[in-house]
Amino acid sequence: MSSRNCNSSTSPWPVDELVGSLTAHCIFSLALAARGLRCASAAVSAPHKIFHRKMGQQQSFPANLANNVENYRVALQSCLPDYSHRFSSLYNIAPSLQVRLGFRQRDITSDLDEVIKLYRNALLLSPPGHSDRSSSLNNLATSLQDRFKQRGVLSDLDEAFQLFYQLSLLSNAASRTDLNVAKSWVASAENLKHPSALLAYETALKFLDQQVALLWPSSHHFDVIREAVSSLATDAFSCSVRHDALTTAVELVEQGRAVFWTQLARFSTPLDELSVSGDTGKALAEEFKRLSSLLRTAFDQSEDQSPQIQQLTIQWDDVVLRIRMLPGFSRFLLPPLFSDLQKAAEDGPVIILNASKHGCDALIIHSTEDPVHVPLNITQAEVSEFSSEFQSLAEQFGSANHELKLVGILRELWDVIVDPVVHALRKLNIPPHSRIWWCPTAEFTLLPLHAAGPYEKNRDNLSRIYISSYTPTLATLVRARQQVTRDASSQHFIAIGQGNPVEGRELKCVAPELAVVARRLKPVVSNFTSLEDDDATVQGALDALNHNQWLHLACHGMPNRTQPFESSFSMRDGPLMIKDIIRSNWQNPEFASLSACHTTVGDEKSLDESIHLVAAMQFSGFRSVIGSMWSVDDEVARQVVSAFYRNLINNSERLDCTRAAVALHKAVRSLRNKIPLEQQIVFVHIGV
Repeated sequence: MSSRNCNSSTSPWPVDELVGSLTAHCIFSLALAARGLRCASAAVSAPHKIFHRKMGQQQSFPANLANNVENYRVALQSCLPDYSHRFSSLYNIAPSLQVRLGFRQRDITSDLDEVIKLYRNALLLSPPGHSDRSSSLNNLATSLQDRFKQRGVLSDLDEAFQLFYQLSLLSNAASRTDLNVAKSWVASAENLKHPSALLAYETALKFLDQQVALLWPSSHHFDVIREAVSSLATDAFSCSVRHDALTTAVELVEQGRAVFWTQLARFSTPLDELSVSGDTGKALAEEFKRLSSLLRTAFDQSEDQSPQIQQLTIQWDDVVLRIRMLPGFSRFLLPPLFSDLQKAAEDGPVIILNASKHGCDALIIHSTEDPVHVPLNITQAEVSEFSSEFQSLAEQFGSANHELKLVGILRELWDVIVDPVVHALRKLNIPPHSRIWWCPTAEFTLLPLHAAGPYEKNRDNLSRIYISSYTPTLATLVRARQQVTRDASSQHFIAIGQGNPVEGRELKCVAPELAVVARRLKPVVSNFTSLEDDDATVQGALDALNHNQWLHLACHGMPNRTQPFESSFSMRDGPLMIKDIIRSNWQNPEFASLSACHTTVGDEKSLDESIHLVAAMQFSGFRSVIGSMWSVDDEVARQVVSAFYRNLINNSERLDCTRAAVALHKAVRSLRNKIPLEQQIVFVHIGV
């Protein structure tokens, strides 16, 4: 079988380094004091000599640490109350004391009390607006929690969370430090089951949104996004559900997923609309672009606490506020509200499946009613194990008959996840054969939800009850629904086939497949173009897509799970990568059929970012996309494509991309007795 795929409790720091780091910090503070001329020279000189002497001695770690603490104290006492480096000196002593606490053989609380006192003083020196404000709040709050764990005094715990609460009141654009501190608040609130947990998530996601707004959507910045996001959105969803705040759950999970693509969309539409809104809007758009560019450069070159970044951030904040004062731009760069996201369900319910370490849940989004919660009796660990089992099986498709094992997985998927949702949909009076959209998160994204079923006589599988589509986010589906065809009078279709790429095996059925597409489409569309063999190059494909709204692409698909932006389609002269696709500016794309392997396979470390070939096409503007979840058999692809376009056209005089899901559904049903089960369910529909 020819496949359309080219390739089937210890500390992390050594003690010596920690000693050196602490000593270096102390020397640095003393040097600053000496240059500042506002500390007594004798007091500076003595500790400085002590450090040079002690560095040469072989002392145990606790002994060196004790000396460091005492020398920091001397340096601090030498600083006058209004001395500008007093804040740094306070911060040098407190961590040393905290480290020393960890090396004590018995509980000595005097150090912890002193740490708290020092952090209180440091907080007084970092008022609201100070670049170290969030760090000061976090350090004091964390130390108070440590003392609460030691002594059980509730007032310490109350004060700690009152300090965290002040994070939610920050008015300036959040720094990376602010975001990390908000995450610390989230972790503390979850661990201690504190009622501020939901506010902590809201604050963290607000900070995340502000941080991402300053980043240009590139593969380089994706690493920053991936590190910042983690499981924040799915955990926030779970917390919201536990607080019975279902609309908030929808807003928060949207805010923290597919962040890269959301940012890419932000940098296209809103600024275009702003630029044509009038002279004021045009001027603000240019100023926003200028400051965003300067901030991106500054972030690449230095830490987010630098004076340059602080000043640029203030200016950027001011421009954003002025843009939001313009009519129609009050939500500029703000995440969508539930009332906006609900529009995704205008043509059928959307089911969000959420996997979090705190629990797994489904929410059904209806166009006119509040979300409906469906608890799922499965843990994230079990979902992860389940998806891993399925992925291992999918890698073997085509090499042997795995139908019995596949059916077992699809039955379990039905029993635990899909059937409870179907039961709820029936209660909501969603008619049979209606369209539904799945919006899975985390490990749920790896599972073929559309294919679940009991696979027993006299019982219907999901595909006989509803017609499934997918969407990475609600906002993506909303954008696709709102996108209007600018020139409805003409439909330009491009069919690109590459059966002999520079890399990969020959695909003998690509040419016959394109012939089938041409035969079915030429009588219907305004203009039909075909690119094959030597003409199907990387640049040839990109150029062709500038002039066509409809695409059929038949070739090898090459996923890259570790470098997702290098996932590609194999052309004659090399790979057409995701990073090439997102740089393109195609005009009014409508539909793409991707007859290739693994086009929904993305970054293995960031499942919720959906960095894969189908998503790249969708976020580049294609309203409706057909892709594959694993390897596609060459001959099967030709059969499915033929049946698909027959059903899509169905005596119509024009193509309509909103009929793609139904056409795929009918095509697969017509072939169910002719092709293996794994090939019946490999293709999925994404979008409108």
